[in-house]
Amino acid sequence: MNGNGVFKFAVRAIPGATRQALKESHLTIDDVTWLVPHQANQRILDTIADRLGVPHERVVSTIERTGNTSSASIPLAMDGLYTVGDLRPGDVCALVGFGAGLTWGAAVLRWTKKETR
Repeated sequence: MNGNGVFKFAVRAIPGATRQALKESHLTIDDVTWLVPHQANQRILDTIADRLGVPHERVVSTIERTGNTSSASIPLAMDGLYTVGDLRPGDVCALVGFGAGLTWGAAVLRWTKKETR
């Protein structure tokens, strides 16, 4: 794998996909409570946060605990937010990932579940 090429791709594609998903949802980056990106590596997450202007404390990172868990990284990150009680009704989550063949995608959701574990 070309690590430098993947880094350059990710830090360009993920902010672009995030902005597009927010635009289509009639939201802005300021509306986002949690940015939940694919957990490839911390350097990518930090750069994405900086490029989007999102405070690092609003970017979910599970890398230290789980490493790169591939396609499971976004669901695991969401479960982590939920489990510790940080995910609250009304929170807006921007989920964005990239993977095999350097494909990418993003979704925006508003959390509505009221009870916590």
